[in-house]
Amino acid sequence: MNMSELNAGILILDYGSQYTLLIARRIRELGVYCEIWPCNDARVKDFLANSETPARGIILSGGPSSVAIAGAPSLDGGLLDMGLPVLGICYGMQLISYALGADVRPGAVGEYGRTTISVDRSEGLFYGFEADSDLNVWMSHGDSVQSPPVGFEVLASTENGVLAAIGDAQRAIYGLQFHPEVSHSEHGERLLANFVFHVCKCQDDWNMSDFLERSITQIQRQIGDDGRVICGLSGGVDSAVVAAILHRAIGDRLTCVLVDNALLRQGEVERVRTVFEEHFGVDLRVVDARERFLAQLAGVTDPETKRKRIGETFIRVFEEVALEVDDAKFLAQGTLYPDVIESISVLGPSATIKSHHNVGGLPDDLDFELVEPLRELFKDEVRVLGRTLGLPVDMVDRHPFPGPGLALRILGEVTAERIEVVRAADHIFIDALRRENLYHSVWQAFAVLLPVKTVGVMGDQRTYEDVIALRAVTSQDGMTADRAHLSMDFLGRVSDRIINSVKGVNRVVYDVTSKPPATIEWE
Repeated sequence: MNMSELNAGILILDYGSQYTLLIARRIRELGVYCEIWPCNDARVKDFLANSETPARGIILSGGPSSVAIAGAPSLDGGLLDMGLPVLGICYGMQLISYALGADVRPGAVGEYGRTTISVDRSEGLFYGFEADSDLNVWMSHGDSVQSPPVGFEVLASTENGVLAAIGDAQRAIYGLQFHPEVSHSEHGERLLANFVFHVCKCQDDWNMSDFLERSITQIQRQIGDDGRVICGLSGGVDSAVVAAILHRAIGDRLTCVLVDNALLRQGEVERVRTVFEEHFGVDLRVVDARERFLAQLAGVTDPETKRKRIGETFIRVFEEVALEVDDAKFLAQGTLYPDVIESISVLGPSATIKSHHNVGGLPDDLDFELVEPLRELFKDEVRVLGRTLGLPVDMVDRHPFPGPGLALRILGEVTAERIEVVRAADHIFIDALRRENLYHSVWQAFAVLLPVKTVGVMGDQRTYEDVIALRAVTSQDGMTADRAHLSMDFLGRVSDRIINSVKGVNRVVYDVTSKPPATIEWE
C-alpha cells in the first residue's frame, strides 16, 4: 500500500527517533491510515511535486541529531509551502523552527524524562484544553528553540522556560518539543487527535476490512494471473495470517510449507495440519529437515550466526520445494513493522538491534520475489486481521514466536537434547498460564535454557544440571515491554513442575528486565 492509493492519510517522515513507530501506532488507533517514510526517501521529492496528493497532513518525527550540525538530516522547505498541516515532534519542531529562521541551540538545561508544561493557549493542538492547565509530558532533548519563528505563537512552555509547543494557526504548522506518542505523556493521544481531526480534518475510516481489501488487490497485482506463491508456516500468528490472506487472494495458487526444523513448539506440526489442511483446504507440504538444521547449528553459539544459518537453510529448503511446484516465483513472509525497524536503519546512523529472520536473515542470492502483506502492521493489528479472515481465535491470540524458533531460546550451542529440554519447560510454563487463566494477561511468555549448570540436591543426591529462565512480559506492540507481575506462588508451582518433569534441570529463575534495556527474546 502506498500514499497514492489513499483517500486521505498522514505521512510521517522519520528522522531517526526511537519513538517513530509509536507515532504511527497512535494515529492508526485513531482510525486514520498513515505511513512512515525515511526523511531522505527519494519518494519525498515526488510527493512535494504532486499537487494532488491525498495526504491530509505531515508529521516530522524526533531524532538524535542537532539541526545546526553539518550532515544532520534536513527539512525540504517545500514541505512547509504545500498548504498541508505539519506537526514537528521534538527534532521535528526544531527543524521547522530552524528552516523558518528561528534560533535553535543547545539549551542551558537539557530535559529528559517526565516534565511539567503549562498550556498558554487553548487552540490548535490544545483545542479543548484549559489555558493555564498543567500537563506531565515526556521530554528527550538537549537543543531548544530559543524563540518561535515569525508568525508562530507559544502554545505551551516548561517550568524552565523552554518552549514546549508552538503553532502558526494561519499555516496550520505546529511543533511539540515533547513526545505525545509515548504513554508517559499525559493526554498525548488527545493532542495527536486534535492534529489529525481538528487540524487535518481526517476521517476515522481506516480499519482492517479496508486493509484486507487493499492488500488482496496488491497481492493479486504483484503475483499476476499465473504466478504461484510459497508461504512458510511456523504455527505462529504472523505466518498463519499471511497464509490466510494469500489463500483469499490467489486461492489454490498458494502452496504452504511447514519446515520441521526441530525448533518448533510442542505439537506444532499436528496443529498446523489441522488448521490449514482441514479448515482452509490449503496445499500444505510438511518437510522433515530436522537433521539438516541441527547440522547447520552444530557448534554455533553466536546468536547472529544462528539467525543467518537458520534463515539461509529455510530458503534452501524452500528452493528445493519450489522445484516441485510449477511457476513458484514468490516467497511470502510474516514480516511486521517492528521487525523492519529493529533490523534495518531507516537513516543509516541509527543502530541495528538484531537481524530478524524475516528481514535480515535471508541470503543475498534469493531466487524468490518476496511477498510481505503484513510489513506495515503491528502485532495487535495482525491479530485483528486474523479474526477478520476467520482464523481460529486460539491461533490468532497465541503469543509471538520467533522465526528461528527455539534456537533463540537456547543460549549457547543448539543440540537435539537441549531442544527437548527447553521445549518441555516451555510447554509446562504455557500450559500453567492457560490453566490458571493468565495466558491472555501477558504479551509473551517462554522458557530459556541458559548455558550454565548449577549444583542442586535431588533425592539426597548431588546434581549438577541446567538452569531454565522464565520470561513473561506485558506490552502493547512489542516495541517496549515490562515484566509481567506473576505471583511468586504461581512461579513456584511452575518451577516445581519443570524440575520434577524435565530431566536435566535443577534450577528455575525468572527474568524481571524490561525492554529497553533488554529485548524481549534473549537472543
